[in-house]
Amino acid sequence: MAEVRSLDHEAIRRQVWEAAAAVPDPEIPVVTVADLGILREVRVEPDGTPVALVTPTYSGCPATRMIEEEVLAAIQLAGFPQARVETVLSPPWTTDWLSAEGREKLRAYGIAPPQTGSNSKRALFGKTSVACPHCGSAETERVSEFGSTPCKALYRCLSCREPFDYFKCL
Repeated sequence: MAEVRSLDHEAIRRQVWEAAAAVPDPEIPVVTVADLGILREVRVEPDGTPVALVTPTYSGCPATRMIEEEVLAAIQLAGFPQARVETVLSPPWTTDWLSAEGREKLRAYGIAPPQTGSNSKRALFGKTSVACPHCGSAETERVSEFGSTPCKALYRCLSCREPFDYFKCL
């Protein structure tokens, strides 16, 4: 009997993951919470309650509460009204958690994805070569430390002259 129950929990976990993973980021709707790596895990409590674990991109992110509410709404809409969403702060989120698909979605949307290996001191202070998402040129310059949101910096391409956001390494 216990084996059947664990199979039920696994099926619930998969369904809840699929529902939560499809939630778009409210600030960059081209990527999902799964693409960003902020949907960390889904577990099922012994009583069958699904719990989605979410890590904010940074502690001051203004979209954190909205993301949690949207994830919960998606899970409930999928048929799990008793679900919960919990915030997990440790380990802290890093841009290294962005999926390859998420990075490509950012680039196609016109946002330069963060460099990998964000634990590099050079990357943390924006001293990296940022390729233009429009033309691919490495001849770019930072215009402002902050772009359209605090997690992005504003850059300009010196080749095609287009401005673009760079998703900063964290």
